[in-house]
Amino acid sequence: MSRWRAPSSRKIELLSTSLLPAADRHTPFEDVQALLIGTLFISLGVVMFKHAGLLSGGTAGLAFLLHYAGGWGFGQVFFLLNLPFYWLARRKMGRAFTLKTVAAVALLSVFTELHPLVLRFERLEPAYAAVLGGLVIGTGMLMLMRHRASLGGVGVLVFYLQESHGWRAGKVQLAIDGGIVALAVLLVEPRQVLYSLLGAVALNGVLAVNHRPGRYLAM
Repeated sequence: MSRWRAPSSRKIELLSTSLLPAADRHTPFEDVQALLIGTLFISLGVVMFKHAGLLSGGTAGLAFLLHYAGGWGFGQVFFLLNLPFYWLARRKMGRAFTLKTVAAVALLSVFTELHPLVLRFERLEPAYAAVLGGLVIGTGMLMLMRHRASLGGVGVLVFYLQESHGWRAGKVQLAIDGGIVALAVLLVEPRQVLYSLLGAVALNGVLAVNHRPGRYLAM
């Protein structure tokens, strides 16, 4: 009588993978609603950061720096900064990803300009703005990533590194964001920089926990 052997962990992993449903593709309607809701969430977080005098990372962080330094509108600067990165997106991530990214950047630029027309903050504590704003932005970015879109700039690089090398998006984004926010010491008070770093941790915590290679099957 042959002895029973427990299956190896590798066999269990392969069996579990084979039982998973095949990845479904998002419909155009699902992509559109994700772009609209995701960028609306992100724009709300951006407005909270802006009102509290905080910064974010990535291309948005650079746009914030130029906004504070020169007084230019955030939406316009953000859109212009992303133009050179569309070539990278098209070359590395494909046409569909690039088109959705362009649409997301344009929507975010519009929403950030429209929010002040319908929303006012009488009181907004910087610590609260950092945490809630970071969580809202992270949730919006998560929606975009799960529908194969980004906000351009650094987001294209982060998405590419996760897709091609398996590098966790949240960790890579946090490292880049930390460096960009640190540059803010030249323009804003150290206290605001600390709050901005808190916002970066909240934002990228959402991505690190919820956006892992292979976890989300829909395309």
